[in-house]
Amino acid sequence: MGRDNHNNKTGGNNTRSLPQTPKNQKIKPEDMHEEIAKEFAELRKARKNKQSKRP
Repeated sequence: MGRDNHNNKTGGNNTRSLPQTPKNQKIKPEDMHEEIAKEFAELRKARKNKQSKRP
């Protein structure tokens, strides 16, 4: 028997399921654009700070 057969017998209940997002970390679909805009702003700020630190 190969490894595939062994893993099928000993796997847990969650081996074939995808991880779920906790309710407190979910955002509303309407707020998605705002969330993306915040992330882009953070990236621009980090990039600007990185460039200003160069000699």
